[in-house]
Amino acid sequence: MGLKVYLSGEIHTDWRERIVEGAKGLEVSFAAPVTDHDASDDCGVAILGAEDDKFWHDHKGAKLNAIRTRTEIEKADVVVVRFGEQYKQWNAAFDAGYASALGKALIVLHGADHQHALKEVDAAALAVAERPEQVVEILRYVLTGQLPQ
Repeated sequence: MGLKVYLSGEIHTDWRERIVEGAKGLEVSFAAPVTDHDASDDCGVAILGAEDDKFWHDHKGAKLNAIRTRTEIEKADVVVVRFGEQYKQWNAAFDAGYASALGKALIVLHGADHQHALKEVDAAALAVAERPEQVVEILRYVLTGQLPQ
């Protein structure tokens, strides 16, 4: 049994790399949004043409990014959504809701300081973790039935 895992959420820390590295040896494939902030912001105008109004600039980019995000969430068996400390990730909350609406296995990852703000998102999740290593252990358990050593 292999798993397809989509890693959604904040792009300012190494949490994705920690999960991917920790899951080596497990039958898991990973996908993620474009994590190059400038490329993600500017993809719409780079491909479809410049916009004078920042709203339309962002609108074009958001729609192109949504093609990738929706496709990868739909293909995923498990969706991990990370809420970081530095910024509000409204897109991550949207991804968590979309994954939940599709009936995807949802793991939410955030620190204790976000517990109250994310209580509804957490309630929709099958697991809420505080560290990327806990996500790895969840994946290991799901795939092998083995508890952490």
